[in-house]
Amino acid sequence: MQAPVQARMQNPATIIPEAMPALLGVLKAARTGGVPETTLELVHLRASQINGCGPCVFGGVTSARKAGVTEERLATVAAWREAPWFTDAERAALALTEAATRIADRGEVPDDVWNAAAEHYDERQLSAIILMIGMSNLFNRLNVTTRQVAGQTW
Repeated sequence: MQAPVQARMQNPATIIPEAMPALLGVLKAARTGGVPETTLELVHLRASQINGCGPCVFGGVTSARKAGVTEERLATVAAWREAPWFTDAERAALALTEAATRIADRGEVPDDVWNAAAEHYDERQLSAIILMIGMSNLFNRLNVTTRQVAGQTW
């Protein structure tokens, strides 16, 4: 049996508390971009799954439930292409999330992925989605690097 996971240190945003208001401010701003809260929660959860961030997956599922994401969608967000419970707009946001999160694999977000997202979202909404993707990736990297433990609060 593997030993329990232990954090290497506290989350950097708690050690440098001046960072937290700025980070939370970006998240708050992203939520003003006109994208449904459920879509933003799915974006966060999918980026966190890709990055293997236990705390963000755990927290993402919790906050997605509070936002009204159904159990079917929570159970299948990692397989959204094959699941019937996502709208075309959500699929475009999830494809953009995957492409932006895996940008090192291709060096860019492919035009077809961008164009599909742009069919469903205006520039303000795209900005909100991109900010959510970026912040999710930032929190994922903070947590994974310092081995934060899922279910524990800062």
